[in-house]
Amino acid sequence: MGKITSLSVQKRNQERVNVYIDGEFAFGLAYVAAARLHVGQELSPDEIKTLQDQDTVEKAKDSAYRLISLRPRSAMEIQQNLSKKGYDPDVITQVIDRLIELDFLNDEAFAHYWIEQRDTFKPRSHMALRQELQQKGISRSIIDQALTASDETVAARAAAEKKARQLARYPEEEFKIKLGQFLQRRGFNYALIKEISDEMWQEIELENVSAND
Repeated sequence: MGKITSLSVQKRNQERVNVYIDGEFAFGLAYVAAARLHVGQELSPDEIKTLQDQDTVEKAKDSAYRLISLRPRSAMEIQQNLSKKGYDPDVITQVIDRLIELDFLNDEAFAHYWIEQRDTFKPRSHMALRQELQQKGISRSIIDQALTASDETVAARAAAEKKARQLARYPEEEFKIKLGQFLQRRGFNYALIKEISDEMWQEIELENVSAND
């Protein structure tokens, strides 16, 4: 048995408490967990290990929260991040299960978020979106469902519009080659690339005619 001889709030993080047993620093705990302890309390080795294990889970959970606060994450992204930080698989599973329970992790919502962000800021083909989401651990069924809300033709047109303005100085053949290469890098298929390239060129020609009238 070991007796708690001191409980002190950490200077650098006032949400954590240093626990001293028999006059020596033993471990740190979240303030909420430490609130159940008091000076003079005796702890068995098993009780100490349980507190330490619980604190490890809380630290991993806090790390996951910080990631999620930056942008939504898939469950696999959290798993990979915590694994790189050295947390045990059992701890990672506990954290992910809890975050799913609280709806902080939701692969369906994440897939919709990812596609909406791409469609808005960096449009790309369904094939490219599928590959990105698969790399983030999203299941095929969730990806299929999320993609139904995305119009690939609209995405290709949105991707092409800004680039077409940059290429407007080129003659038709070179314009279409360069625009086609750009759209190909975004994963769009040949038929759609041809359709959008022709459409963009026609718009540029109409603008040139209007400018010269």
